[in-house]
Amino acid sequence: MLTGKDLLNNPFLNKGTAFSAQERADYKLNGLLPTAIQTLDEQVAATYAQLETYTTRYEQNKFLMSVYNTNRVLYYAIVGSHIKELLPVIYTPTIADAVRGFSDDFVRPNDAVFLDVNHPETMADVLKEASKDMPQVDMLVITDGEGVLGIGDWGIQGVMISVGKLAVYTVAAGINPQHVLPIVIDNGTNRQELLDNPNYVGNRQNRKTGQEYWDYIDQFVETAKGMFPDVLFHWEDFGRANASVILEKYKNEITTFNDDIQGTGVMMAASMNTVAKASNKPVTEQTYVVFGGGTAGIGVSDQIRNEMVRQGMTEEDAMKRFYIVDRYGLVIEGQENLTEGQTRYARPADEFSTSMATLTDVVKAVKPTVLIGTSGQANTFTQEIVEIMSANTERPAIMPISNPTELQEGKADDIIKWSKGNALVVTGSPSDPVEFEGTTYYIGQANNSLLYPGLGAGIVVSKASTVTDAMLSAAAHGIADIQDLSEKGASLLPPVETAPQASKYVAMAVVKAAIEDKVNRAEITDVEAAVDASIWKAEY
Repeated sequence: MLTGKDLLNNPFLNKGTAFSAQERADYKLNGLLPTAIQTLDEQVAATYAQLETYTTRYEQNKFLMSVYNTNRVLYYAIVGSHIKELLPVIYTPTIADAVRGFSDDFVRPNDAVFLDVNHPETMADVLKEASKDMPQVDMLVITDGEGVLGIGDWGIQGVMISVGKLAVYTVAAGINPQHVLPIVIDNGTNRQELLDNPNYVGNRQNRKTGQEYWDYIDQFVETAKGMFPDVLFHWEDFGRANASVILEKYKNEITTFNDDIQGTGVMMAASMNTVAKASNKPVTEQTYVVFGGGTAGIGVSDQIRNEMVRQGMTEEDAMKRFYIVDRYGLVIEGQENLTEGQTRYARPADEFSTSMATLTDVVKAVKPTVLIGTSGQANTFTQEIVEIMSANTERPAIMPISNPTELQEGKADDIIKWSKGNALVVTGSPSDPVEFEGTTYYIGQANNSLLYPGLGAGIVVSKASTVTDAMLSAAAHGIADIQDLSEKGASLLPPVETAPQASKYVAMAVVKAAIEDKVNRAEITDVEAAVDASIWKAEY
């Protein structure tokens, strides 16, 4: 039994000023704490008052991380009490600043696991030590920091993505924070400013590639699944050349999920189901231009295509409705250096007689009903493009979903005004409501926090052996089905403050799908009761 300073230094056991008089006597805490005894509510109020003195979200993020490292219940109680305000502080868009500043402002997240690609022989010991005091391990969130959000390669500093992602799992879906591990694989970095930074805390080397890298990933998967048999592997922010390979290689071997590929895609499949309701045009009859042919863009296309197939379309016909635009324009057959995903969606080289070198060229020629931005290229959804789409489609869906905010392809207020209020808009980061000609337009955020926490919770509760397409589709419908679109200007997606309610709805749908697909390893007779029983609450 921990006592005294050891107890106060354990964030999962520390109550700070909330230890009772009896506990202070029993655990030898007298004299190690101020005299006053506070309730959790009083601690939340006092800590939130301190938080409000910080003027920027990044300063607030750093302050909250200090709470995270000392008292985990208090951290989640604060965030849970102010979820709308603080979700953008603990994750997107502020997490990008936390990643950028990690080495210069170094404070080690006290549950983060750092795996060194140069020392594979230490892997098992590191994971064993990291998990030795954990009752069980249900989930790993793993990154190597190569493709962080829209800001690229940040090496070991990408660990903050894993930490932040797991925090959202707990806030939104009640995943027990003592049952999860945030992991970064330190494979060096190709970002020269990090290699030149004397404060950089990771391997000061260029990234390893090829067989040596893949051997390390193989060893990690084998080691982790041997130590944690029922664990969910959540892969996050790997580079575009590796993310899809990892998912494809292991998806039938382990319980695995990639939020960049599948999560963003499922969120957009949910968005398309609400677009279909709002426009009275089925998902199968829309025409899609996806601007950005990386991991997210292909993942979005795959999930929407899967939804179209589930609604009765053939895969061949569904593929014909997608046009992927990357850095050299429309992705066409025969182009050099296409990824496997881009090759699947490449259009015939002779399909168009004129140049398709720009997004504007493609929009003019294709006349899409849906435009999705995953490029990280700010302000590329121009007035001309919006007006072209509005002229061709009564209710065009225009969705600049790149993160963080400064990388979004367009601003919601511009798109609403340029489309005369007719566009159906979803953005990647929070957008304020837009006033236009007497109507308030509420802008849906394609925030994966509405999706992946419930999906992950459903996987954990069911102990699914694999993650099936039906489970992903169930998650998408779980989001879409709870949104009321009857009012003009209604948001296409639920607001982020409803994440706990949305997550429970999604988790139940995913558990039911897992049972129907016979991939559940947990015996479940009452789905809602099983989900409710799994929810961890921030309380002493």
